[in-house]
This record gives sequence, C-alpha cells and structure tokens, in this order.
Amino acid sequence: MTLLLTHLFWLVGVVLLVVGGMILTDKSHPRRLSAGGFWILYALVFLIGDWLPVQVVGALVIVMALIAGFGGVTGGKSDMPSDEVRRANAKRIGNKLFVPALTIPFVTVVVTLAASHLSAGGKPLIDPKNVTLVGFGIGCVVALAAACYVTRDSVGQSMKETRRLIDALSWAAVLPQMLGMLGLVFSDAGVGKAVAHVTTAYISLDYRFVAVAVYCIGMALFTMVMGNGFAAFPVMTGGIGVPILVNVFHGNPAVMVAIGMFSGYCGTLMTPMAANFNMVPAALLELPDRNAVIKAQAPTGVLLLIVNIVLLNFLMFR
Repeated sequence: MTLLLTHLFWLVGVVLLVVGGMILTDKSHPRRLSAGGFWILYALVFLIGDWLPVQVVGALVIVMALIAGFGGVTGGKSDMPSDEVRRANAKRIGNKLFVPALTIPFVTVVVTLAASHLSAGGKPLIDPKNVTLVGFGIGCVVALAAACYVTRDSVGQSMKETRRLIDALSWAAVLPQMLGMLGLVFSDAGVGKAVAHVTTAYISLDYRFVAVAVYCIGMALFTMVMGNGFAAFPVMTGGIGVPILVNVFHGNPAVMVAIGMFSGYCGTLMTPMAANFNMVPAALLELPDRNAVIKAQAPTGVLLLIVNIVLLNFLMFR
C-alpha cells in the first residue's frame, strides 16, 4: 500500500472531527453549536471532499464563512492546569521538550531521502509526487509519540491541547488553506494582467527603480492580503516581474525570483492573515495582545523591504 497525501488529509479530518465533537458537547462553551459545527464541516472537507461534488464543497466553505462572519466561532474556557503544576512540569521536562519539535524536521528529511528506496511488491511505500509532504506528516505522527513519551502524557491530552489551541486561534486556523487556494483563483482569473494594467496606467514604469519598487512593494502588499508569499508570487511576477523587469529592462530572472519572494516574506511579518506565523505563536505564548508578534516584527519587515528594493535594483541588472 502506498502512503498518499490523501491519507494524511484523512488524519487531519479525524483530528478536526474530534475537536468539533469536543466543542459541540461542551455545555460551557458560549457558541458550542456554531463553533463545533464549523470544525465538523471543515473536517468533512478533509475526510470526504474527494467524493463530494465541487459545488457541495463550495457550499460547505460558504457556510463556514457565514458562521465565522457572524461571530459563531468563539473560544471556550480552557481547562488548564494550575501555574504550579505547569512550572513543575516545565522543570521536570526541561530542554527535553525540544525533542518532539526537532523530530518533525529530522523525520521529514530522513523520509524524503529514503523514499526512493522504500518499496513493497514493486510499488513505492510513499507517494513519489508528494514525498516531502508525506514525510512531514509522518514526522508529525512520530513527534506526537515522542511528545507523549517525554511528557508522560496521553494522546487524549494532546487532543485537549489541540482543542485549546484551535479555540484560541478561532477561524484564523483555516486561513493558510483558504488563502493558498485564493492564490490559484487569482492566477486563473487573470489578476496578474489586471495588476499590470492598473500599474502601467497610473504609475510610470519607464524608470527602472520605480518598476523594481512597485514589484517588491506589490509582493509585500499582496502577501499581506493573502497571507502567503507563494500566492502573491504568480500575481506580481506575471503582472510586473516578467513583462517589465525581465522583458523590458532585461533583468536576471533568477535574482528577481529570489529577492521577490523575500519581499513577499516581509509582508508575512506584518499581517494577521499569515495565521500560522503570527497568530499561532501569540496563542501558544498566551499573549494578551493577539497582534503582539506583528507589532514586534513590523519594523524589521519594513526595513528588510527597503533593503530588498535596493538589492534587486543593484543585483538584477548587473
């Protein structure tokens, strides 16, 4: 049997289904029906999305958006251990707590490198098309086992912590997948051409530095809107990068791609839409200000964006 990315989607679906059930049965939760239903709908997309008509999946996404838009996805009261117990556990575990976190990249690399040698009956054990992603999923499962061993706790407790984290993140936990799809929609809809038309109509791109600045700033802004530099890349590169910087000013496309993506990452530092980078740490650290991470990173993001503009203008046309 070949381990496919679909199998990991099923695993994610099961986790979300359990979390949704926990919220749904929590009578102390202020919005248990809507919040639990939201995560159960999301679980169905992972579990049976391949067998549902695309129209049905789209309808589920719209229902999820309506639930979130009307404030139906709120957090409940988390059953946290006392501060004394948490301090005692932290002292007992110490730096061994890093073992599960480091297990994920280690296992991912090992699986990726060994995948071509793993087969049974002439069939690969791991899907060759998604080796790294499948390896990442395996790493997460192994890391869960390592975490249970290190903390001397159970998988059930990990589900409680998953529910607590999802409650803290709320609907923002869905953003990475939604925004990744948004990038494909933008690309197929010709947003890149629209961006090129708007910029050339209202901004003079006859000056090379201006074109470079528009490209870098556009990468950062689109990343802030979509929360994903990979989603912003085809829009700005198709609209400004290739037709202007490469075809008109004859710049080096390799340099453009590298620094352009880095400019997008500057936007990642400054947006709540990049939930996995900026909202998850705030939730994990239990910061009172959910935007504290963004506020700390914003000056660095702006400074790096300025540096990227200068570097791209200097290195791309050498």
